[in-house]
Amino acid sequence: MSFVMPWNTSPSADSALTQIRDVPLAHVIREEILASILRGELAPGERITEPVIAARLGVSRVPVREALRDLESTGLVESRKHSGVFVRHVSSQETAELYELRGMLDAHAGRAVAACPSVALLATLGARLEKMNAAAARKDVTSYYDANLHFHWDIVSAAGNEQICDVYRGIVQRLHLARLKNLSSDVGMLESLREHHKIVAAIAAGDVAGCAALMENHVKSAGKRLALLNGAPAISSSSSH
Repeated sequence: MSFVMPWNTSPSADSALTQIRDVPLAHVIREEILASILRGELAPGERITEPVIAARLGVSRVPVREALRDLESTGLVESRKHSGVFVRHVSSQETAELYELRGMLDAHAGRAVAACPSVALLATLGARLEKMNAAAARKDVTSYYDANLHFHWDIVSAAGNEQICDVYRGIVQRLHLARLKNLSSDVGMLESLREHHKIVAAIAAGDVAGCAALMENHVKSAGKRLALLNGAPAISSSSSH
């Protein structure tokens, strides 16, 4: 999987060295384990073995243990008594609830950015749409998904609420875990693309209510598509985002 989460960047050698000097070792290990989970290298249900991680990273087991305790709070891993730490399976019910919450946050962000359309944001979203158009034309689901993640993060981060950004980041990571086994499916991609174009048009027009509704309904549709792919029951209208 070639994409990275939109809030991650590829640091220069100098900034990477600064990170190693200034960030606690357990945090660096946490981010490495997290990246392995999000790339699908550590699959849902798989045990995360402290000695293996420690040996691979060339560290002791103490910071690995600390990193895993920290990761548990994200909802991506779980500790089982006498068994160890495992990558979590995200249930269909939890997925539905996460989509509902994400829909609310996307609607809020859409409302905020449409209230004061930014030329810079519209240019960024336009570039994302170009990538999504090209990916859809060649049925490149991974590239489409990558641009899609960035598109939504561009809007949420442009809304300017850091607390919402932190919550949104955690939601997207858990939903990504639920999507991992279906990242090759192009079900609904063209409909999704049309919805993204409408969202950008609403932002450009300053249509606050329309943009909020489009964002929320778009997330609702994505949740329904994922539920069908995972063989889950249809999500009810009260919790369908």
